[in-house]
Amino acid sequence: MKYLVILADGFADRPIEHLGYKTPMMVAHTPHIDQLCQQACCGTLKTVPDSLHPGSEVANMTIMGYDAEKYYQGRGVLEAAALGVDIQANDLVFRCNLVTEHQGQLVNHSGGHVSTEEAHQLIHLLNEKLGNDRVQFYPGVSYRNVLVIKNGVNGVSCTPPHDVPGASVKDVLPTATEKSEDTAKLLQELMLASRDLLTEHPVNIKRQKEGKPLANMIWPWSPGHKPQMPLLKELYGIDKGAVISAVDLIHGLGKLAGLESIFVEGATGLFDTNYSGKAEAALKAMESNDYVFLHIEAPDEAGHEGDVELKIKTLEDIDRLVVAPILKYLSEHNESITVALLPDHPTPCEIRTHTRDHVPFLIRRPGVPGDTVQEYNEESVMEGSIGFLNQTEFMLTLLQE
Repeated sequence: MKYLVILADGFADRPIEHLGYKTPMMVAHTPHIDQLCQQACCGTLKTVPDSLHPGSEVANMTIMGYDAEKYYQGRGVLEAAALGVDIQANDLVFRCNLVTEHQGQLVNHSGGHVSTEEAHQLIHLLNEKLGNDRVQFYPGVSYRNVLVIKNGVNGVSCTPPHDVPGASVKDVLPTATEKSEDTAKLLQELMLASRDLLTEHPVNIKRQKEGKPLANMIWPWSPGHKPQMPLLKELYGIDKGAVISAVDLIHGLGKLAGLESIFVEGATGLFDTNYSGKAEAALKAMESNDYVFLHIEAPDEAGHEGDVELKIKTLEDIDRLVVAPILKYLSEHNESITVALLPDHPTPCEIRTHTRDHVPFLIRRPGVPGDTVQEYNEESVMEGSIGFLNQTEFMLTLLQE
């Protein structure tokens, strides 16, 4: 048996008043997802343990079958792994956003979705002016970058920027326990120094002239040391697998899990991503892999922007450009492929951040009739035959023959 997981990041939502108290998933036109649902068995899943923040790093780790409370060490180390950063035992690694700051306020978590080319120029300046033997910045994709502090003490409390849009910067700067005061102070100094440097960079001068949000401050968060994760082969006997994503986090998680990284030209992590290319890459990867994790970031970014119509569009694009060709392939090829579809967490448009609400999932197995659920959404799957699953139970259920 082979397994294809379609992970639509932030896919789920909460009822919205102007949608008639329905969710974007309920009003979106998704006939192919519903067709897949009718062939599947459904349920709900708790992806985030109560002790951890409901971030994509935790939720995706759980869905891949890892006990996050045991193995999670922060988002930064996962993204650093994807970038090929050589992480030492005493390195404290942070995810480092480029954000928009204006008059002391955190305006946007993504620097207005600064381009990767622009971001690399900004990160180069930061290394030139703020980098040293202890501090090093590593460029990633768009606003998603990495900061490494050698001999940093992991006790710093950092607020994810997408959790506090509109907040006063001074109210959400990193704080520390007694042992990590030096690290927290260094982070605060780097953040404030970056604001002065980046605002005057030619990239941001040009963005300002074009009426675009500035990527004028760094925002380090999710610190951690190098994790000790077993391979999926060791945990579940998956001999060969792959991840497809536009997000470093997913590639880093896949690398630590022993999975191949597949990159698709035109995959952006936004609403304009190459959906068709991702679906094609996933089906091709199924020819030589036992397990493929197809990650699509677009709904999550729409949720963070609070853009209901854009989120609906991303759901319809996933239906038309990802699920439709996969369904067509399944109908034309007599192959033993189990397909799952789910989000990692909700990203409700009204609050613009992640929640730990249970997520809807479906699992379609060849030769196994679906249950009575006819439409895939947050409420309908509660009537599914699988019922409620908790964290790593999803992977165990997926792999059942």
